Amino acid sequence: MPTNQTFVIVGASLAGAKAAETLRDEGFGGRVVLIGEEDARPYERPPLSKGYLRGEKGFDAVAVHSADFYDAHDIDLRTSTSVTALEVGSSEVTLDSGERLGYDRLLLATGATPRRLSIPGAELAGVHYLRSLVDADELRQAITAESRVVVIGAGWIGAEAAASARRLGAEVAMVELASVPLERVLGPLVGAIYRDLHIEHGVQLHLGVGVDSLRGTGSVEEVCLSDGSLLPADVVVVGIGVIPRVELAQAAGLELDNGIVVDEHLAASAPGVFAAGDVANAFHPRYGTRVRLEHWSAALNQGPVAAKNMLGDPTAYDRLPYFFSDQYDLGMEYRGWAPIWDQVVFRGDPATREFIAFWIRDGRVRAAMNANIWDAGEPIEALLLSGLPIDLVRLADPDESLAALAVPAKD
Repeated sequence: MPTNQTFVIVGASLAGAKAAETLRDEGFGGRVVLIGEEDARPYERPPLSKGYLRGEKGFDAVAVHSADFYDAHDIDLRTSTSVTALEVGSSEVTLDSGERLGYDRLLLATGATPRRLSIPGAELAGVHYLRSLVDADELRQAITAESRVVVIGAGWIGAEAAASARRLGAEVAMVELASVPLERVLGPLVGAIYRDLHIEHGVQLHLGVGVDSLRGTGSVEEVCLSDGSLLPADVVVVGIGVIPRVELAQAAGLELDNGIVVDEHLAASAPGVFAAGDVANAFHPRYGTRVRLEHWSAALNQGPVAAKNMLGDPTAYDRLPYFFSDQYDLGMEYRGWAPIWDQVVFRGDPATREFIAFWIRDGRVRAAMNANIWDAGEPIEALLLSGLPIDLVRLADPDESLAALAVPAKD
């Protein structure tokens, strides 16, 4: 492997850290520079709304690598450092210190940033977003058993933050424009399961309603809803989605469309430039279209694929999308991609919170979620990969083998 090349990774994220690890594992002997804006070494984000937020996990438990990993693998980790410009013509990045750093290959793993509220009172103290370690630390300090917490948005971050706040003893209300939590991804039937779950744990749900303003003197005291309701609040958590961080790519003239456009090899529109993680809108060979995934598993697995392609080893990113969530005593795993579906089929009884839900499109399973059932992952994945037409009666029958459904029927 060449030792006179420099590979630069912008974004000391999970994707960036796994890419750097893979470069060394694959034998790259050149210079690896991993640049991150935060003052901490790379860490995983899912615990920020769960165990880390509740104080059950410390930083070492969520860090991607041990503190000595980067020095031991000769990875130049630059924390508290920003890239202010990218020049693809000269293959250089400019750092906030003014240093210009040339690269032979560049990986953009710049992630995403929370979508901000744009209503009166949005800048009051006590309004929190949850994306970074600092965000989680500040929110954990703010939430006490006496807190009145209002969560705006019932997507994954909002729902998990609400569950964590309840487990910390706070009074919690959750506001969502949709008819049920998580409706955009899971639909009304499965979303209703999460609605009931939060109600059972004492969350006050305000569904089908928006937020007009926040009020308070200096810090937030009240959330004003579009139906005229007023919710008392000491702490507001905003979870209304994220926006891919494309500023560098945009200024450099890279092709953009809901993120940085990349092919199945995670290569961007400029030679030698790649993207991975939340910012990458990647062509997915299985689905025949571009898919941008805001999931832990995409960052975990796209980083290594990008590294292999940076090294000249053509490797397509074609893994099934996967994510997980834990709220109260309901843990789940979701596999596949179902932006639209015809129906949802359940195996097991959702009322018991031990079931599998299947999203069906054109007679085939497009995605599946196993809830509190932990031996179904492999057969579900095999079923999704098979792409076979499915007998829905057999699919719903717990006595039928999922593994058998993934095998073509013999004539």
